[in-house]
Amino acid sequence: MQRLRIGVDLGGSKIEALAMDERGTELLRRRVATPRGDYVATVAAVAALVSELEQQLGGHGTVGVGTPGAIAPANGRIKNANSVCLNGRPLREDLQTALRRAVRIANDADCFALSEASDGAAAGAASVFGVIVGTGTGGGIVLGGELLGGPNAIAGEWGHNPLPWPRDDERPGARCYCGRQGCIETWLSGPALEREYRQDTGIELTAAAIAQRDRDAEPAAVAVLDQYSDRMARSLATVINILDPECIVLGGGVGNIERLYRDVPRCWGRYVFSDRVDTRLLQPKFGDSSGVRGAARLWDERL
Repeated sequence: MQRLRIGVDLGGSKIEALAMDERGTELLRRRVATPRGDYVATVAAVAALVSELEQQLGGHGTVGVGTPGAIAPANGRIKNANSVCLNGRPLREDLQTALRRAVRIANDADCFALSEASDGAAAGAASVFGVIVGTGTGGGIVLGGELLGGPNAIAGEWGHNPLPWPRDDERPGARCYCGRQGCIETWLSGPALEREYRQDTGIELTAAAIAQRDRDAEPAAVAVLDQYSDRMARSLATVINILDPECIVLGGGVGNIERLYRDVPRCWGRYVFSDRVDTRLLQPKFGDSSGVRGAARLWDERL
């Protein structure tokens, strides 16, 4: 029977499962829509995807799952998930029951960071900060090829720090789902970018459409993305000041905006406590597939 490494990316809108062999070669992937707001159906959907992969490949595998939020060390239940139906639930235990095996779970941004640090854009770097900027804003830290954990299971959660060096017109900031105001997530997430453009123009567009208008040199889009780049630079400068990573890999939907890789490093020198900044801002090698690849690699981690 073929030995598999199976990863599951449990997102707010889709669940994706990937089977790899022991060398990291992708064999098969499947995705389904997430049963929004239905925890029991979500667990069942993950179990069904894993079963489908194993049946089609004639193998059996380890299972790693990337999920919003994290497992609270104190009680083993999910906390801090923006997919709020997961919060307070014993997701790992329920998946282990459904799959009849041990399951490893990590934050989705941790999985993204692990993937890109292992054999992605930041392969070989000693220190990597992996960022997901999409519906939400999260991060994960890989040092010496290993995920950085902590007693609170929140390493890398920069999205719920306040926006650094705020201007008067940026105070107090929008209300965040976490209950606070002015979190980085409320300024840098995809919905935040769309909100800024809508407030300036009265036009409702997706982040991708705003980026296209910026490439077409539309003045409103250019101005919004100039401002966005500066906010991203301020936010990442605080990470560089604390962690000083070799690489920052920028994933999620907003990570597809190519001008950020030019403009953000040009801006962050104003905020980093150094005469020069040699940290590299990188596009992910595996794009939207990085999270699910990292989930499959969770069994490579020394726990």
